[in-house]
Amino acid sequence: MMTVMKRALLVLAVMALLLPSCKKENKEEQTTLAPLKVGAMSSLDYLPYVIAEKMGYTDSLGLDLEIVKFFSANDRDAAFRSGQLDGTVIDYTGAAIQQAAGLPLAIVVKHDGYFELMAQPTMESVADLKGKQVSVSRNTVIEYATDKMLEAGGLAEADIEKPEINKIPLRMEMMVSKQVDASVFPDPFITISKARGFVALSSTRDLGISVTGTMFTEKALTEKGESIRALLKAYNLGVDYLNSHDRQEWVEVLINDAGVPAELADKVVLPTYTHATLPSEKDLSETLQWLQAKQLVPVEYDIKGLVSSEYLPE
Repeated sequence: MMTVMKRALLVLAVMALLLPSCKKENKEEQTTLAPLKVGAMSSLDYLPYVIAEKMGYTDSLGLDLEIVKFFSANDRDAAFRSGQLDGTVIDYTGAAIQQAAGLPLAIVVKHDGYFELMAQPTMESVADLKGKQVSVSRNTVIEYATDKMLEAGGLAEADIEKPEINKIPLRMEMMVSKQVDASVFPDPFITISKARGFVALSSTRDLGISVTGTMFTEKALTEKGESIRALLKAYNLGVDYLNSHDRQEWVEVLINDAGVPAELADKVVLPTYTHATLPSEKDLSETLQWLQAKQLVPVEYDIKGLVSSEYLPE
């Protein structure tokens, strides 16, 4: 008969054989979510995603997330339209124009980044821009934010000249050479322009408006819904980290991912990051009014269909 010692050794041997397969099964269970590919340009908007990835929050939720960096909005939008991306960080105006043109999509979360109206150092208020050159990227969030800030400052579109300069670095260089008087920028270009001596006359934060979010294709929403839900859970964890840890602990993210020059990383004014939520009805309504006034969407377009609350964490 088998001794007690032999039985114990046999049990241990069997357990040793079973443990690797158990670990493999657990690993498979953690990675059953469909992978997500999300586009973004350098900004403060998508930092919670980057933090979530670098701190392992996405891995812990079983999500394989790839963030694809773009340096051109046109390239980003082309990749989204062609199906190379599941989703992308974008402004409400751009998302609405694409949806109104027949591309099935939805915004699932708003972001907290902001834009500022930067001007030559001789300017003291928006009113000083009357008759001046305020460069824009036509029919984009840059022009939308410009119009909103001018309106809040008591100026009409007819009160200024609006040269079209699509590329942000070129707009800044034209301000440096004094070929234009003002322009709207996101960060890191806000911080860079302030370092060059320009002044902020207004901002989307001053107006209390949000203008950006993350949208996904209808295909991704249908086929990868659980992955999108996991992404927004990870986003919330990223927000918690950003709000509770000193900047020096994650300053490399500002430099390497948001594109902030290392010497200016301490000077960036961060947004107040909030948990995942949808754009407000007010922001959507004002966006729609502007788009329709510019005849960029049909009069019958319903911008409420631009958002979906189905994927927000409970």
